[in-house]
Amino acid sequence: MRLLIVEDEPLAARRLARLCEQQLGPGAPPPRVCASLDEARALMAGRDVDVLLLDLNLSGEDGFALLAEAATGAFQTVVVSANTDQALRAFELGVLDFVPKPYTPERLALALARVGSRAATPLRTLAVRKGGGVVLVPLDSVAYIQGAGDYAELVLREGCTELSEKSLERLEQLLPADFLRIHRSYLVRVTDIRELVVSEGSRTAVELRDGTRLPVGRSRLGVLRKRLEA
Repeated sequence: MRLLIVEDEPLAARRLARLCEQQLGPGAPPPRVCASLDEARALMAGRDVDVLLLDLNLSGEDGFALLAEAATGAFQTVVVSANTDQALRAFELGVLDFVPKPYTPERLALALARVGSRAATPLRTLAVRKGGGVVLVPLDSVAYIQGAGDYAELVLREGCTELSEKSLERLEQLLPADFLRIHRSYLVRVTDIRELVVSEGSRTAVELRDGTRLPVGRSRLGVLRKRLEA
């Protein structure tokens, strides 16, 4: 797990890095630490970050400016901040967890243990880069999501698409539980499925309420049937 810590207080940054190293154990790459938004942006651009640990108050700089950009990235974000009144706003941007200061080693360990699991609070929007800025796409407007290599294409109900820098695997961890991976290349909302369709050769597809048909992977059919019958 490759960690990037954005914290401008040297003592706090060193403590956080030390505790993270203890949690990750020997052999894990040491966390990288930076104190400014510009330095953090440069490191985030390299696509070699798995988890961002971010303080929201950085020597007068607004960490939310970076958080909005981080929400579009391929990694997961944990906010470590005394600004607990901003927790809901942070969760709306898709952070994995919000660890309030002063925190305990046990609370930090819980946050790191959540990496790879669903977010503590379900998302209502997905952040994507567009026109040099960040746009929040409401989940209710997403018809389905299709894999596009290391990225994912959000297919919206009105027919247009938006590109997310997060992979299907990462989105699967962040999205609410009513989104289900039906194929290596597709995520859909279970409540949008009208029926299962079996064609020649026992190939199975789902038909969505708008008439769209998407393939179902053989290994995922059993789980899908159980969800539809629930």
